[in-house]
Amino acid sequence: MQGVVRSFDPIRAEGIVVSDQDRKEFILASDALEGSVFRNLRQGQRINFELDGDGNVTQIRIGSEADMGMPSVEI
Repeated sequence: MQGVVRSFDPIRAEGIVVSDQDRKEFILASDALEGSVFRNLRQGQRINFELDGDGNVTQIRIGSEADMGMPSVEI
């Protein structure tokens, strides 16, 4: 899914994300940034995310984070 960060408190690692698809609000899971190279989110930031079994935002990917690896080159 894709959405926008509505709010984020970096001290408590809590926040709200609004889905692009239906404008529904989702709460950030406490471990939402685990596995991400980012440790902070800003209001209005566009993100890609998954939902856990409780409907909370998890597995956040930001911008070109997925493309930060080495490019594959065929010789």
